Amino acid sequence: MNLLDGIRTNNFVIVGRAGVDLFPDPPGTATEDADVFHADLGGSSANIAAGIVKLGGKAALVTRVSDDSAGRFCVNKLAYYGVDSTYVTPVGGEYRNSLALYESRIEGHQSVIYRNGAADFQMCSDDVSAVDYSKFGALITAGTVFAAEPSRSATFEAFALAKKAGLPIIFDVDYRPYSWPSPKVAEEVLSRAAAECDMIVANDEEFGFMAGSIDKGLAKAKQLADTNAAIVVYKMGEKGAITFANGTETRTGIFPVEALKPTGAGDSFMAGLMTGLAADLPLHDAILRGSACASITVSKPGCAPAMPTTETLTKFMADHPDPTSV
Repeated sequence: MNLLDGIRTNNFVIVGRAGVDLFPDPPGTATEDADVFHADLGGSSANIAAGIVKLGGKAALVTRVSDDSAGRFCVNKLAYYGVDSTYVTPVGGEYRNSLALYESRIEGHQSVIYRNGAADFQMCSDDVSAVDYSKFGALITAGTVFAAEPSRSATFEAFALAKKAGLPIIFDVDYRPYSWPSPKVAEEVLSRAAAECDMIVANDEEFGFMAGSIDKGLAKAKQLADTNAAIVVYKMGEKGAITFANGTETRTGIFPVEALKPTGAGDSFMAGLMTGLAADLPLHDAILRGSACASITVSKPGCAPAMPTTETLTKFMADHPDPTSV
């Protein structure tokens, strides 16, 4: 199955973490001054899954959660958003769910990530081999899964099993330095993963990181598009994105909004892009749909709860017909 045919099934198996997000209320409140916090689903892969389902797609998550109330909270939230948790497995002992504590403000924004003894890094060969890949059209993962063992080896095994079943592989590089033992290990492993993927999405700093310096990032994106990847999306923040596919470059802008926070944009972008391509939109239009999702998400509190539904997205794009050019 080629990349676009797989995406058009609009049914994705997503490998990676589900976590707990906490954010102070009301918006603008500093963490240290807060009396009230809201809790919701977090974790890049879980957010992508929730975003896809909110836009009419199907998604199943493959991960480990802690065998405690925090892990059960995540599973309950996955069910709330309509994400299939068949392949979400609890792990006991001292392993704990990741926790993201972040604020709904731009100026002075603080994000604190707790990843000590992370339960999702305990995903193993048994977890990925239990998946019936024939039920899905494509596999999506985010780079954090590669930061530690046994999750790293398990994800490469999932790649092999998915490919054997004919599924294309979609990779959001999502480099988080705090999760990795060293930048050198991260560069080597993320580059190895990218070389196995049919579609790669990353920002300019992440491509630059894999290339050895940020000024080489664009060339790295082009090189991946010329070798193994059918589509490569090079994101540049407020400058938009450059997408490489079939020997062509597509430049797209962003939808300016009054941002409430910087978090969740990348996960929402991926959800919008996937469901846009699944709806058979031209690549340019699907990229803009992802950009619109990102803008909507940064303008509201939370990540998964801030991601748009189809109705919200349609209205937003009707009200914002002219994204900035790059």
